[in-house]
This record gives sequence, C-alpha cells and structure tokens, in this order.
Amino acid sequence: MSHHHDDHACSFPEELVTLRDWLRYAITRFNAANLHFGHGTDNAWDEAVYLLTHALLLPADRLDVFLDASLTHDEAELLAEVICKRAEQRMPAAYITGEAWLGEYRFKVDPRVIVPRSFFAELLRDQLSPWVPDPAAITRALDLCTGSGCLAILMAETFGQAHIDAVDLSADALAVAQENVQDYGLEDCITLYQSDVFANLPPSTPENRYDLIISNPPYVTDDAMAALPEEYCQEPAMALGAGADGLDIVRRILAGAKDRLTENGLLLIEVGYNRQLVDDAFPDLPMTWISTTSVEDAIFMVEARDLR
Repeated sequence: MSHHHDDHACSFPEELVTLRDWLRYAITRFNAANLHFGHGTDNAWDEAVYLLTHALLLPADRLDVFLDASLTHDEAELLAEVICKRAEQRMPAAYITGEAWLGEYRFKVDPRVIVPRSFFAELLRDQLSPWVPDPAAITRALDLCTGSGCLAILMAETFGQAHIDAVDLSADALAVAQENVQDYGLEDCITLYQSDVFANLPPSTPENRYDLIISNPPYVTDDAMAALPEEYCQEPAMALGAGADGLDIVRRILAGAKDRLTENGLLLIEVGYNRQLVDDAFPDLPMTWISTTSVEDAIFMVEARDLR
C-alpha cells in the first residue's frame, strides 16, 4: 500500500517505521538507481545518512542513538520526497539540502551555481606551502570562476592580510557568492566582479596586480560533456563545458594573467584529470604539477616570469 495525498507526494511503503528502516530503504533505492556520487559523498551509505539526518535536523555523528526511533507520518513523507529527488530526479545532494562542504567550511548552494568541489581546499588548508613561502606576503589575490565564492572565502581565511577579488561570468552565481561572503562576514575582504575572465576587472596597474591567482574554471571537454552522468547535467552547463579539449577558458586565463601578476606572482589552475590535454596544449610553458593527498596532477602552477 502507498499513500497518495496529492500529485506531489512521493509514495512510500507503510512497512517503514524507524530511521533504521528508512536508511536501509534509501540505500537500496540509491543502489538500484545506480546513482553517480560526485557531489560530496562517494557512496550510497554516506549519502543516505547525510540526506536523511539533514532532513530530520539530526546530528549525523550520533546516528546510533536515533536508529530505532520511529518517524511521524509527516517525517516519513519528507524522507520519501528526499529519496525521490535523489534517486528518481537524480538531483545532487547539495541541491536537496541547500548546502555543500569543503572540509569544515559550509557554503550555501542552489542550482544557480556549480556544487563546490575542489582540490584547492586541501592546498589552501596548508597555505599553499611550500609554493607560497610567506603567507603574510600575499596582499592581493584573485579567484577566477568563483561560482559559489567558496575558494575566494577559503583564500580570505588562509591569507589574513590579503584582499581578494572574485570573478564570475554568471550573475546568478555571484548572487549565491554574495550570500556566502556575507555569511562569513568577509564583505570588506572580498570584492565580487561580474566579468568574463579578466575583461571586466579594473585595468591593470603596478598597484593592483595580484600576488596569487587561482582558478577552478570550466574544463570539461565536449566529448565528456556529452557523456556526463545525469547529476552533473543539473548544474549550470557554462560552469562545466570548455570546448573540444576543455581548455578554452584555461587558454584565456594564461593569455591574460601575465599582465595581472606581480613580479613573483603565482598562477594556479585546476583541471581535474586533464593533465595530458594541458601538456599537449602548452608543451613549451614551464609548469609545476601539484599533488594533494587525494589526487595527483589536478592542479598546475605557472610563475609570472615564465608567462612573460
């Protein structure tokens, strides 16, 4: 038997009573739907725990206390809806909960913006050591393609002396970034610009150059875009796709960065698993590939002097 109060309600089996029942049911549904996990967790168990405890306003780390607790009918309908969104509509978890995490940092997220996920979060936790010898010497930094503003915020937290400019082409994304910047009380430290890469930034002068430019730009190739799991298709396409070899934006960043960096400035660009494409496209550009504990060769660094 199923409950159908209206057209919008997601039906659910009456046999489900406790949170333990609902977790088991969610995991089965997620595995049966052959979901793709690329937006926060990497398996059905963690995804189910996150989504269900978030919906019920429960602490996920105290799960055992609540497993045998019974749910009210309204709570059951709520969980049925969450499971439906994830398993049937294949909505990324972050769009269901309205939040995403990078380490300890929480960011507001909705479908106007790509879901935060970046290997930069790990590097910034270590203040980009050893590439940045003196974090206090970073006074101006730029985050290109900021999306939700997450990396600009992490940079502001990492480099306490720095003013951060953050750029995105999407007005929608910048509206979300603005909320996140305000949530962290960083309005004085971070300036948001609607700009296509460098185009709409104030003209470059010796005074306003950057010690550090980072970017996690769109870098998905046309072929990969065509084969994306449904979950990614719910994100803004302009935040993902970047031409035949995925380097349309990267090319423009490299071309414009030389006039924007200080003498010893650094440019770091994240390209996921596309190292080979980058090496093929820029065979003569000296670059350093940086590894984090979770990935090798997802981010490359170029020094200002090598761009000039």
